[in-house]
Amino acid sequence: MYASQQWTDNTNVFIETPQLLDPSLLKTARYIYNRHHQVHQERMNRPLGVVVDRFTQRGHMIFRKRPALLMSESFIPFEMIESGLY
Repeated sequence: MYASQQWTDNTNVFIETPQLLDPSLLKTARYIYNRHHQVHQERMNRPLGVVVDRFTQRGHMIFRKRPALLMSESFIPFEMIESGLY
């Protein structure tokens, strides 16, 4: 589960709303991160997360804020990925 930000109706305040995350997407995101880390160990920056396509299970690392997602893609924050690494 992770929180997404949404606007309230009449104020300029964000509300954190919990979103359910498919466990297979988290597993795929961890796999993508581990593979990327193995190949790019010496010059690895801390990613913001991983984008995974829900249908093909293909994905890529995100290092910049505000990724543009396709309709079939989900963003998995790095905090969720690293929580299961150790």
